[in-house]
Amino acid sequence: MPDKHLHIISFSVPYPPNYGGVIDVYYKLLALHHAGIKTHLHCYEYDRGPAPELEEICEEVQYYPRKTGLSSAGSLKPYIVQSRQSEVLINNLLKDNHPVLFEGLHSCFFLDDKRLNGRIKIYRESNIEHQYYFNLFKAEYKPGPKMYYLIEALKLRFYEKVLHHADLMLVVSESDTQYLKSKFPEKNVIHLPSFHANETFRGKEGSGSYILYHGNLSVAENIKAANYIAEKIAPHCEMPLVFAGLNPDEQLIEAATKNNHIRLVPNPSHLEMTRLIEQAHIHLMITFQATGLKLKLLNTIYQGRHIIANKAMYNGTVIGKLVHHAENETEFIEQLNKVASLPFTKEDIDFRKKTLNGFYSNKSNSEKLIELIFNGRD
Repeated sequence: MPDKHLHIISFSVPYPPNYGGVIDVYYKLLALHHAGIKTHLHCYEYDRGPAPELEEICEEVQYYPRKTGLSSAGSLKPYIVQSRQSEVLINNLLKDNHPVLFEGLHSCFFLDDKRLNGRIKIYRESNIEHQYYFNLFKAEYKPGPKMYYLIEALKLRFYEKVLHHADLMLVVSESDTQYLKSKFPEKNVIHLPSFHANETFRGKEGSGSYILYHGNLSVAENIKAANYIAEKIAPHCEMPLVFAGLNPDEQLIEAATKNNHIRLVPNPSHLEMTRLIEQAHIHLMITFQATGLKLKLLNTIYQGRHIIANKAMYNGTVIGKLVHHAENETEFIEQLNKVASLPFTKEDIDFRKKTLNGFYSNKSNSEKLIELIFNGRD
């Protein structure tokens, strides 16, 4: 049987896999590698350098500079798309006839390029991008970024029609799947959950000694959630509260210095973050954006103890059955006080296993991915 080859265009260098989008890309590459697929990875580098680790799981890895600045900002295309275009990339794609998978709308500059007519083109969705950027606009308080997010949201909404040129769409959540099916009824739109770091449940039985909120603490969405917790919820908690994540915002740093009840862990290593997740008693999961699948939630389901989350966090997924639900500060405080005295048990772990039942298995989902791309069946 001949080898199966697949081009993957990534919006960024997917290593280390330490935030949402690149987690899905990296662990998808790893699962495809284990399945014997020869992947040809193309990635844009701007905040991350080349990663030799990727060469161990890919047939080849190509890097391209991102064209940031005014030249890309002035385009009618979204900035996140226009700044990721390279003639070197399209020439590399034209060297063979392998299928091409575009990771996120960011990487879709060449999706409608006539030179790729006749090729199998797959769109991998991670968010409904114009909704995501509009929510960033609402969350942002600085005038400059706020205006950028609004303009980008409008451009992304208009640009979304480029997806007519995809032969297959693979979508991370059921709600996003329904949205894209309604927009592109003639297209093959399939729900394929995110790939992630876990294959076994590692939640520790017993109790922890603190509440944890973690994430990229420089992103507007997470800044808003973290400040909401610090201002509205933390003053009513008896259990200490830990914020951990990348590049914490100044407002959160100030809140932590003023409140002895709050501890801030900036830029933890992968091992330190894993330890923080495993040892926490309660995980607070709050978002004001019901878009995509929050991979930090999925990761915590596998690694952590109790989770208290709002509906926007689990966004119509089966994960909603595995969390304690709250929607406002009163409900969050009530749930925190109730859950604080509940040990995490073997029965809790078994219920997670039974509920997910392999739905988020990287092996099963890579097999489905291969079947869809190379055999055209769903």
